[in-house]
Amino acid sequence: MKTYSSNKGLILIVEDEPSQMELLSFNLNAEGYDVLKAEDGEKGLLLFKENNIDLVLLDWMLPNISGLEVCRQMRRSKDSSDCHLIMLTARGEEEDKVRGLDMGADDYIVKPYSIKELLARVRSGIRIRTKTKSHGLLTYGKIEMDINNRSVLIDKKSISIGPIEFKLLQILIQSPKQVFSRMQLLEKIWQNNLEVETRTVDVHIGRLRKAIKYVSNAEIIKTVRGFGYSLNEKT
Repeated sequence: MKTYSSNKGLILIVEDEPSQMELLSFNLNAEGYDVLKAEDGEKGLLLFKENNIDLVLLDWMLPNISGLEVCRQMRRSKDSSDCHLIMLTARGEEEDKVRGLDMGADDYIVKPYSIKELLARVRSGIRIRTKTKSHGLLTYGKIEMDINNRSVLIDKKSISIGPIEFKLLQILIQSPKQVFSRMQLLEKIWQNNLEVETRTVDVHIGRLRKAIKYVSNAEIIKTVRGFGYSLNEKT
């Protein structure tokens, strides 16, 4: 892994449009971030593996390898850790957004975008990355989470869950007595992306429950009717 001078964070931009690349890199450098640039998916994946990236800005429409496939490969990599990944795209249909988020993107920004909003999303993503790295291991009842390695054990058995489900479980464990509304979970995970609907939370909670039941009969996640979700006191 290479080291860089900035203590604010290292950002990888994967974008094939030169004007967009320069706009992003100029503004991110002005904010104090170190920036790496890739014009296609292959180079982006190589830089991702060679460096300890804090945040990725990833265009969907790339030559040779699509941004969606790049996202999938990044999330499958052990190097992904808790890297925050934001997809940039002109594809604004709800189905496209769901595909991107399900593939492992943390956030989704539709072109054309406000550079001020993008920088705010970047700052938020970096804060999440920093907070997550500092926590390390989380335990609650039968649940054990290794935040840095993105692994989960239930009853000492490993479960396989996606990045969104991982974040949902992490939020619940960090505040086990709190009941979270769907909107609160939406805001925490999708960072005020108003184009993502609250029913998306229900879909991912359902997937998380299914993964848990695959290895354990424990009813870990409780539905609070008319409000949202929390952890059961006995897990």
